[in-house]
Amino acid sequence: MEFEVNGTRHVVDVDDDPTAVEVVRDRLGLTGTKLVCAGGVCGACTIQVDGEPRVSCLTPAVGLAGRRVTTVEGLAGHPIGRAFAGEDALQCGYCTPGFVVGAAAFFERWRAAHGRTRPGREQIADALAGHLCRCGAYEGIFDAVAAACAGDYDNAPTDGQAPAAPRTEAPEKTDGSARYTTDLRPEGLLEGVIIRSPHAHAHVRSLEAGDVPLVPLLPPDGVVRYVGQPVAAVAAPDRASARAAAARVRVDYEVLPAALDARQARTGEGPPVYEDKAARKRAPGSGETPQLVPARWRGNLRGPSAMSKRPATAVRRITEARRSTPERVVEGLYTTAAQTHTPLEPHACLARWSDGTLHLEVSTQSVKRTAELAAERFGVPVERVVARAVHVGGGFGCKMGLTSDVVAAVELARLHGAPVRVVLDRDEELTDGGYRPGTRIRLAMVADEAGDLSALAMDADNDGGVSIGGTVAALARFMYGKAPRRLRDFDTVTHRPPGAPFRGPGGPTMCWALEQAVDEMAHRLGQDPIALRRRWDGNPKRHALYDRAASLPVWSGPRGGTGRFRRGVGVAAANWMYFLDPVTEVELTVEDGIVVARCAVQDMGTGSRTVLRRAVAAGLGVPEARVRAEVGRSDTVHGPTSGGSRTTPSLAPAAADAADRLRDALGGGDIAARLDTAHGVRVTGRRPRDRRGFVTPFTMGGIVIGRGFTGSVQVAEVEVDTRLGRVRPLSVWSGIAAGRIHEDRLARSQCQGAVVQGVGYALFEERRTDPVTGRVLTENMEDYRIPGIGDTPEITIHFHQEGFDHVPGGGVGLGEIATLPTAASLANAVHDATGWRPYDMPIRPDRLLEGLAP
Repeated sequence: MEFEVNGTRHVVDVDDDPTAVEVVRDRLGLTGTKLVCAGGVCGACTIQVDGEPRVSCLTPAVGLAGRRVTTVEGLAGHPIGRAFAGEDALQCGYCTPGFVVGAAAFFERWRAAHGRTRPGREQIADALAGHLCRCGAYEGIFDAVAAACAGDYDNAPTDGQAPAAPRTEAPEKTDGSARYTTDLRPEGLLEGVIIRSPHAHAHVRSLEAGDVPLVPLLPPDGVVRYVGQPVAAVAAPDRASARAAAARVRVDYEVLPAALDARQARTGEGPPVYEDKAARKRAPGSGETPQLVPARWRGNLRGPSAMSKRPATAVRRITEARRSTPERVVEGLYTTAAQTHTPLEPHACLARWSDGTLHLEVSTQSVKRTAELAAERFGVPVERVVARAVHVGGGFGCKMGLTSDVVAAVELARLHGAPVRVVLDRDEELTDGGYRPGTRIRLAMVADEAGDLSALAMDADNDGGVSIGGTVAALARFMYGKAPRRLRDFDTVTHRPPGAPFRGPGGPTMCWALEQAVDEMAHRLGQDPIALRRRWDGNPKRHALYDRAASLPVWSGPRGGTGRFRRGVGVAAANWMYFLDPVTEVELTVEDGIVVARCAVQDMGTGSRTVLRRAVAAGLGVPEARVRAEVGRSDTVHGPTSGGSRTTPSLAPAAADAADRLRDALGGGDIAARLDTAHGVRVTGRRPRDRRGFVTPFTMGGIVIGRGFTGSVQVAEVEVDTRLGRVRPLSVWSGIAAGRIHEDRLARSQCQGAVVQGVGYALFEERRTDPVTGRVLTENMEDYRIPGIGDTPEITIHFHQEGFDHVPGGGVGLGEIATLPTAASLANAVHDATGWRPYDMPIRPDRLLEGLAP
């Protein structure tokens, strides 16, 4: 077959009937085109065929014969690409090439019909409805497409340099040249696939490989505990051959009874998931620190783990109030569905051994920790393990630790003496890639005669499959003063896949219950919901946010109604702990007049590379062009994990300290003038200690807890269609108190994306499993729905930049606090519009219509 790609004629063999994406990526090496969903849902693989956008995962390659194909690489220099970079319309960048290709086609149509006018949000959303961004960078995408169409990016820079962009690596991500783990294809590469259990509970008697070399991936007891658990892995020159080899492996299972009913697990009954203490110690964690707080086991029920404060008093006050003043008691049973991380770049690892050194190219949130764990697991000195993650296509908490893709790739590479890459398919990612556990929360709250919080009780049953360590109720200890409270977390353990930490583990879930209860109490007491929160909440940083929120026109504007479409406005608040990695370092080396900043941190779209580069440039007083940031390698100085909102507050102060040390080493004065003669000068900066120290005297998993809480107050406006049961978010105002903002544009993008993920949690996302077999049913991106650009409300971010003067640099992390109150604020807005309280999440149309039924 002959066809044209980006102006060049190509001839390819299509006898094996490949898809267009296979030809473009694997045979032509144009890896800007990303394969994500393989079902035409996400738009990441979009190409243009004769100028029209088309998803290449569903397009047979033979259909390209004689056609003119354009990929993102062929759009280099297009105004849309420059606009995406200039308006920061991206985060991790994995979806960005598909958006650029689709938006470029819209740009040409719009210009032809409307000239240099600015399209509205509806026109842009309609044009890009087939594209998904899990990071939620939709606000920047709206801005970029509108600006490009209006002509703001028509003129290329005259000096031949890329235009200034808020994000250092933006040009690479917008033109398709950024290389992710899934894009790497070294000479002699083998593709690995994982053989997974079809049973929820079974003992593997034997693996009969025949002529197929394989590596086992079973736990020490040989027991599989969920459908999709890794059993073994095989490799071959291509994925089709590897799948064929996997099909020839015979696994002898002794099928055992499975515990699949969470209700039964809550009673401690059912076939045991973990039969003894040794097995329980191997249980994966769904939180940051799964076994930090010890808890009792009763069959399949673990807990309670408690963070209570005068619990007996709380229970007594609630009991008395039920009898004497029931109008001041708010009680409810709140549920949340499991929310799957769904990074668009799946878990992926490319491993190779060379002269006793293990090299890993891995999609991870922690190159340093991955290297340390790999050294321990595979018996290699840690200095002989090099992990690299130059670009990471999202993570949100699920890409920490030594995941099964890494283990399989390393073992297969050692077995075959060749580089091996393991990339999870989308159904594997949605089955075994991690999720925020579902919960069942029982809450009781009492207000005293003065209208102050008198007592709170919260019991949270965390449904994380075989994983443990859910912390939901515990987080309610830190909100609304010092009233007595009984807070208990339980893990209901079943034979289903494990959960994993997800952006603010437990936080959005806790807020879903607590913030709806506070809202209900305000109604009971006849008080303004913002005013009641402000009175109960003693945090001065959040007081400033409450005052700002109360002054918003949307808060005092019209709402409700009696027709089909009803408008509502809701508010919710949250706080979050301040985390950091206290031993973070930054190394600066002068190389040919350029300052190279190195740190074993990674950038999964949060902007670590940009924060590092600009902090060093600012500290030295030199142009950014004189600084190059190199991140994503484990074999340099210690860097933080990208999780727990610890990255920027760890990295920026270390970079500033390194800049001070280099300035001293160069003798001060005009540093830019001294760099050309300072080749080889090297210094290492360290993260200074906070004034007054930290809350925790020791590091737990690379984290210490600093002093002070971040805060968030969000006001959401919705329109409810009472005929179809649809909730449409119209606007969200998000106030954030996290101290000084190091990079304003990138921070706003993070907070906007956090709101989008909160919208998904509230309205759409629901991981479902078969109650009989334990198989995950939402195993594709059509059945598991994440928000698209058309679901995005207008988002306004307000930063309150006071209150962290004791922190070097003056600011702390905000990636998690920004998503905590979103779902609850939307739920309160729905109640405001309709009078119906949504206790179960997501707020599905069937639930809403049932709640509104007379």
